[in-house]
Amino acid sequence: MAETGESVVHGSKARPQDLPSIDKLLRLTAVQPLLEAHGHTLVATQARVLLDSLRVQALSDNLQQSDIQNDALSAALALSIEERLTPRLRRVLNLTGTVIHTNLGRSVLPQAAIRHLTAMMEGPNNLEYDLIDGGRGDRDSIVEGLLCDITGAEAATVVNNNAAAVLLSIAALAGGREVVVSRGELVEIGGAFRMPDVMASAGAIMVEVGTTNRTHLADYERAITARTAILMKVHTSNYAVEGFTSSVPESQLAVLARERGVALVTDLGSGSLIDMGQLGLPQEPTPQQMLADGCGVVTFSGDKLLGGPQAGLIVGERDLITKIRKFPMKRALRLSKLPLAALEATLTLYLQPELLTRDLPTLRWLTRTPEQAAETANVLLAPMTAALAPRYTVAVQAMLSQIGSGSLPVDRLPSAGLVISPVLARKRGTGTALENLATALRSLPLPIIGRVADDSLLLDCRCLDDVTDVLAQLTTLRERLA
Repeated sequence: MAETGESVVHGSKARPQDLPSIDKLLRLTAVQPLLEAHGHTLVATQARVLLDSLRVQALSDNLQQSDIQNDALSAALALSIEERLTPRLRRVLNLTGTVIHTNLGRSVLPQAAIRHLTAMMEGPNNLEYDLIDGGRGDRDSIVEGLLCDITGAEAATVVNNNAAAVLLSIAALAGGREVVVSRGELVEIGGAFRMPDVMASAGAIMVEVGTTNRTHLADYERAITARTAILMKVHTSNYAVEGFTSSVPESQLAVLARERGVALVTDLGSGSLIDMGQLGLPQEPTPQQMLADGCGVVTFSGDKLLGGPQAGLIVGERDLITKIRKFPMKRALRLSKLPLAALEATLTLYLQPELLTRDLPTLRWLTRTPEQAAETANVLLAPMTAALAPRYTVAVQAMLSQIGSGSLPVDRLPSAGLVISPVLARKRGTGTALENLATALRSLPLPIIGRVADDSLLLDCRCLDDVTDVLAQLTTLRERLA
């Protein structure tokens, strides 16, 4: 087909009838490589989307003749296809200062987990196949031994997140019966996930004891009846009540639970498998401690302080774990092969605890000193200043990070990073200038996510391992701001 090359009057408007048909657009010479690379279906679909968009512009008298010439149309179509094929889920640089950021994917997998996950996805694997006897296997067995070795539990099972672990444990052990829980532990976590709603969904009857700030052992004793199945403890990791408070430790509840023949279930949420205090971090209860204190079942997360993939881990006494594993709901909540492979590799790292702060990103970032963060910030200072001048000033400053994802909500970690402030004659306009900068940073090929505070944009360097991830994008950043 001959391609038109008529001259275009600069600034002349295009009318809807000037637009080519889809067939004519697809016959353009410059479009043929797109068809070969992507196939007719996608290219035709995006051609239709492009022409519909241009038609709206033409009807609004906002379309130029130059926009519908052959070169412009083929270039616009190529861009439309590229944007359509760009994944929505993208890697970003977390410079917010929140290490385990719920909105940014929580924990980052260690390289060992990524390598193992990739290897397992490249071909078939023995997800539910016993390589010794050649029969059907149990996917729980892939990580059960590791979990028992690390925590000291008699048995273990896993599901797709900790909310599922709590739901399944209650449903399997207390369906149609009572669960006794302190009023001070009726927490709500992200997404309006409330403990009372979990109890109801699991088919259990919730019995509240104590008050919001104080609950005593006698409160639990008086609440136990013939219908009681569980004494429930919920670690309030996403909030803190301070002052005149009292709660009953698991060690005391365990004695009562044994005497009265009921199960003691503890939800730890964050799931630290090591003594955080030994790393200079705020203390968190561990599954090991809870099991040693006499808990029958302990549930915790795989993608928070543990530093692995999203998963709900359930460890405890063999007879209780067996009931949970055999409960019909378990199949609906089971862990798939992708996170299971990542979880196995992550747990294996805990067999070498001395190397965790090197090999596990979450613990490496949590234990990074403010001096190390400041060193990283100083490397970025001059290049960032040059990229943002004269509209913004950049300085290295001490700041406070947080663990995140509900873990230790009142504790802060000394850190350092860049403080970027707009250069304005008047304070009015600061918000717009900061939003423009934040938008430009988010629009980079590898988006950079910071936080706005005190009329500045802060880039906390605690979680930045490789400064080249920032340096390589500064020319692009300057262009976006221009």
